[in-house]
Order: sequence, then C-alpha cells, then structure tokens
Amino acid sequence: MQLTITTLTDQIFTLEVSEDLELENFKALCEFETGISSHEIAILWNGRPLQDNKKTLQQYGISNGEMLLLQQMRAGGGSTGGPRTTASSGKEIIITLPQIDFGSIQIPGSSGHQGARQQPAAISQSDPRLEDPETIRQMLLSNPHEASIIKERNPPLAEAINDAAKFADVFRKQQKDRQDKDQERIRLLQSNPFDPEAQRMIAEEIRLKNVESNMETAMEFAPESFGQVIMLYIDCQVNGHPVKAFVDSGAQMTIMSQACAERCNIMRLVDRRWAGIAKGVGTQRIIGRVHLCQIQIGPDFLQSAFSILEDQPMDMLLGLDMLRRHQCIIDMAKNELQIGTTGTVTKFLSESEVPEHARLNSTGESSRTSLEDEDSQLAQAIAKSSEEAANNKPSTSKSSKSPSTSFPTFPEEVVKRLISFNYSREAVLEELRRSNGDADKALAALVAKSFHQPKQ
Repeated sequence: MQLTITTLTDQIFTLEVSEDLELENFKALCEFETGISSHEIAILWNGRPLQDNKKTLQQYGISNGEMLLLQQMRAGGGSTGGPRTTASSGKEIIITLPQIDFGSIQIPGSSGHQGARQQPAAISQSDPRLEDPETIRQMLLSNPHEASIIKERNPPLAEAINDAAKFADVFRKQQKDRQDKDQERIRLLQSNPFDPEAQRMIAEEIRLKNVESNMETAMEFAPESFGQVIMLYIDCQVNGHPVKAFVDSGAQMTIMSQACAERCNIMRLVDRRWAGIAKGVGTQRIIGRVHLCQIQIGPDFLQSAFSILEDQPMDMLLGLDMLRRHQCIIDMAKNELQIGTTGTVTKFLSESEVPEHARLNSTGESSRTSLEDEDSQLAQAIAKSSEEAANNKPSTSKSSKSPSTSFPTFPEEVVKRLISFNYSREAVLEELRRSNGDADKALAALVAKSFHQPKQ
C-alpha cells in the first residue's frame, strides 16, 4: 500500500510498504528519507500516536492512501509525567507524548515571544558549532563546492571569507537581521491576524514557500538550469592582429574597444561624427565609427564596420549587422560558427581559451552594476558629450567665417546652382563637404532629406 508522510517542516514524501510491516521497520524507512534517527521518530495517525513498535500497520488499522504525521522527539529525555494542559471544564489532561517537540506549533492564546526564543535555543543546543562564525568559515574554506554556493547566494559573506574578523561581523549582522525579521513577523501575526499588514505578510510567506517549492522542483528535475555556461568566442584577426571576438546575436551592431582599436592601428580611421551613447545592460560612450575594415576568420577576409567604445572590457563583439551580412549560423550542436557566404567553419573557444574576464571563475563585478551606478554612468557620459559638443561650437562658427582655414572651398556657381533648388546655403555647403565636392551626390542627399523634413 502507498502511504504519504508529512512533517511539521512541510516535508512530504510517499512510501510504498506492505500491510504487515512493523512500526519499527516503518520508522527505519522514514529515517532513510528524513535523516532523523528512528529512535527519535514519533508517528501520529488521525491525531493518535502509534507507540507499540511491534505492531503492524494493518493492526493499527492503517489502509492504502492514508496520511501519517512524522515528528522528531526531543533530544533529551522529557519528564515522566509528560506535558500537561487544562481543559475548559477544569479537568487536567495528560498528553501521552512526553518526548515530542511541539515547539514549532503555536498554541492560540499563548505568548509568541517565548516560542520565538525557545526555538533558536533548541537549535543552538543541538549543534553549537552552527553559531560559531569561525567554524563555519573553516568549513567553507575546506569545501569549495559549498563556498561556490555561498558566493552565488550570499555574496557579502563570500567576500569576507578570507578575513576572520570581517566574516564574523557580517555573519552576526545577518543573523541579527534575520532574528529581527522573525520577531517582527511573529509580533504582527499574533497582534491581529486580520490586520492588513499581517495579511500582507502571510501572503508574502505563501509566495516565498511557492518560490522555494519551485526551486526544489527545478533542482530535482532540471539541475542543469543552475549551471553556468561560457560565452561564445572565436579567434580572428583585424589588420593582422589576433583578437578574440565575442559572438552576440543579440547585439545590434559590431563594436570594438578603444584599447583593441589602438592595438590594431585603426584609430586613425575613426569617424568621430558618429559619437554617441550605447545603452544595454550598462552604458558606454561611443567615440566614433570605423566605416569599413576587414576581419580575418580562418582563411576568409570579411568586411565589417566597427563602433568604437571608450571603456569596454571585451576587445570585439560581432553583432547582428555583421552576422546577417555574411549569413552566419551559430551551430550549438557542433559548437561552431559557420560563415554562410563563404562556407568557412570556425570552432568556439573553450573556457581555457576565452579572455580572463569571461571565465566562470571571474568575479564579474561589472555584471552586478546597480541601477544607480548605471544612471550615474549615463549622466556622466551625456555630460561629457555635451561638453565636447559645446567646445566644438565656437570652432564651427569661426570656420564658417573663414572656410578656407578649416574646410575646402567649392565653386560659387556650384553652390548657387544647388541653392536654386530651394535649399539653404548652410545645408548645401554641409552636403558638399560630406560628398567631397561632388555636386550630384550632394543634390541627391538634399533631395532625400527633403522627403523626411519638408520645408514649411
């Protein structure tokens, strides 16, 4: 028959047992599931404790599909008389479970402060080492797996693991905060259960239990979702210099760091008129654009444009513009990048080959940038761009007065001919400068702009 066993800590499991199984053997099965010694296990059925270990489940009257309550007895022996309580009629009732811990059950009308103090005391008595920060620190240092879990779930504690004094301070502070929250929660729940704040806290408790249950289900049925994967990098060359490029199909454009552009000697090609702000997970300042450059992937030379970022940890990022242009295919099954236009195939790099900041053991401080830091970075970048734009305005006005000092001159008849098409002199001169004096190209650009910005 199939029995469902539940505990006071909301642990639920199912056992397939025989009807003639004795109670002591049933407790041994429960010990295997819960880790609690069978000598400390008490089984309750329909509110009645099962005390004779030699009786079978059938003799107790337990049938298929029943639910039993498992509770752990107190570590130390209780009083022989057992706990007592008084009914409303005044008669004294003796409870027949002298060694069962009812500390986690709150009795209506009783003071919650005593219960709140008794439970931590019981925990500390059961294992005092769990209250010693230095013992916990040494356990983490000797167990890299547990240390990695702490690093993910409790970064402040993980950062202080190499400093005993700092670790103790952080540990005690977190412990005190947790106790304060528990006491506040108990106070709200017992002051008035129907208070809106208490109801909100109850709803939050239910939500957190659902979150915990969801995580436990994921850990059991999809443990791979908790692992980390390395990013997709390939080896390539730019202007003869080796570069490890990050393949990102979610990026709109191909970018390169300023440091990498300087190493590849292409900073001389940067068009600073394309400066701006790049916003994504963080914010970066774009100092300009290289309109055309060649990337060597394997034996092939592919054309691409780069947006140069001022402060970027990765050297180069292959964005969607380059991947679409060359019909690239990211094949995860073969762990390779296929260049559709040429048929070239290049393997993605392993963890040992990727840059240091992209490895799994990297601290990744930039990935944990807070929203306030992101806003401040954006404000600084905008202010810097505005300042540069303001500094460029006087030089522009001076150059318009003496164009021969900064800009090439154009034949006056060409300028007048373009002005005759109902365009301003400033717009004509601007387009002539962009087209290097080609009147036809300048006229085509002016006509194209007129469709988007018609004159009033």
